[in-house]
Amino acid sequence: MLEFLPEVGLRLPGCAGTLRFGMDERTARWAVATVADVRDGWVCGARWAFSAQYRGLTFEAYGDITDRRGRHHDTPGLAGIGLTRDPFTLDGPSACPVVLHGIDLFGYPTTEVSDALGDSLPPAFRLSGDGPYLTAVSVRAEPVPVES
Repeated sequence: MLEFLPEVGLRLPGCAGTLRFGMDERTARWAVATVADVRDGWVCGARWAFSAQYRGLTFEAYGDITDRRGRHHDTPGLAGIGLTRDPFTLDGPSACPVVLHGIDLFGYPTTEVSDALGDSLPPAFRLSGDGPYLTAVSVRAEPVPVES
């Protein structure tokens, strides 16, 4: 089971630990590597990114975000996490539970998940899917206000 922890990150299965927003690339890769084979990735504006396959899910993480144009806050360390379902598994519940607030996001039809979450979806979360089940979920670190 994978469990999203609002404002913290993502609890990995077994004893793999928790990916915490702000953690460095090496620590994040090591944690994911205890349950899946990690591959290099790329995300625009991020200094590092990687992905992994785990029980029908594609896991993506990226960090050290900078915005040279100043439109967004820079985010040091782990800045975003995404999970996407394998396209061949979209007609039913996911083989791996992905939980937020005790609700399996990929385990029930989209309408039931939306009804169960109601207004409790944290602002940094994005749910995606145009079929009967959600296809992807992502979360980003909340920017730390710059003190002046």
